[in-house]
Amino acid sequence: MTAPSIILTRLDVQRLEQLIDRLGDEFPGVAALQTELDRADVVGHDEVPATVVTMNSSVHCREQGSGKDYHLTLVYPKDANADEGKISILAPVGSALLGLQVGQHIDWPAPGGKTLKLELLNVEGQPKDGGAFTL
Repeated sequence: MTAPSIILTRLDVQRLEQLIDRLGDEFPGVAALQTELDRADVVGHDEVPATVVTMNSSVHCREQGSGKDYHLTLVYPKDANADEGKISILAPVGSALLGLQVGQHIDWPAPGGKTLKLELLNVEGQPKDGGAFTL
């Protein structure tokens, strides 16, 4: 399956490249994140549509097989908390959600080798400035 096209803000790309530089290529999740950054259309934070997942966006997704809904927030690694639905950008689902637009689908690698299909139903909140950021 071809990955859907994605849109990222310049500020998110700059911050994520800083994170990658700090962690190094061998850190889990960095290679997948770099792949997403490399294929993105990059725009100013004032040009990104409200239907696109940016850093610190809250989203509503549905797993197509079970119909289960997920409410997730895409965060930097230090803010990740699965119990609160805060998903690290370095988690497989995190880097896959980044830049996605409402109506697009991603494959979510699940435990046990299964792959779940997630559809992005809504971006419930999107900080235009990328939200809080510290390395």
